[in-house]
Amino acid sequence: MKALSSRENPRYKTLRALAGHAGRRGEATLLEGVHLCQAWLDRGLPVVQAIFDADRLAQPALAALAARVPAAQAVALAPRLLAGLESVETGQGVLFVVQPPAPALPARLADASLWLDRVQDPGNVGTLLRTAAAAGIRRVLLSAGCAAAWSPKVLRSAQGAHVALAIHEQVDLLAARTQLDVPLVVSTLEAAEDLYDAELPAACAWVFGHEGQGVAPALQAVADRRIRIAHDAQAVESLNVAAAAAICLFEQRRRHRQGSAPAVAPAAQ
Repeated sequence: MKALSSRENPRYKTLRALAGHAGRRGEATLLEGVHLCQAWLDRGLPVVQAIFDADRLAQPALAALAARVPAAQAVALAPRLLAGLESVETGQGVLFVVQPPAPALPARLADASLWLDRVQDPGNVGTLLRTAAAAGIRRVLLSAGCAAAWSPKVLRSAQGAHVALAIHEQVDLLAARTQLDVPLVVSTLEAAEDLYDAELPAACAWVFGHEGQGVAPALQAVADRRIRIAHDAQAVESLNVAAAAAICLFEQRRRHRQGSAPAVAPAAQ
């Protein structure tokens, strides 16, 4: 394992540049923390570079991770250098440089899926990915205008859900509608059925939209079902998109818990 202690080292400068734009679509990103790095390795996904805090390498969790990575791909950084790469105030002493998977969208979409239409907040996108994985959904489509799925803030919010999902970014959701073999169900407040009164299919494509504008009218127009969540409108105008998705996905899961939705391969697909 190579050790770096100088900010002027070209390899460190490259890492600093990466930290400034990690997760931009099509580019490498940084995984931060023991849990996320373990989950990545557990899926058998490749690591471009593993970066460790030189002063904490003897800790059992970091030593175990280092043992799973080829020495040629591992770097031990002085703590002050590692701090310059981390996006949190107190890191766990490990970062992985990885290339996000970019699975091809199948010709036909027959499995349960989550569609995000211009959801801009990284925390919301990460929470939505985490909720989808917990609800048994394995495919997520993100339109243009969504926060980058593999950015550090989204990765942090998703807490490892990325490795359980096939994530498709920059998708034309209207075009994808023509590939869909299950119902398209849109969350909206307009001309919609109450979630708790509506019939929910065992598998469908759920669409949740922009934090302020909701799902685009064109997508609403081609939906098979329009669903709203009855709430106290005098207290709040609407629910947070991630909260709304959690309510809908787990209400569907509750109703169909005896069955199982078709599965797809995870991130490596």
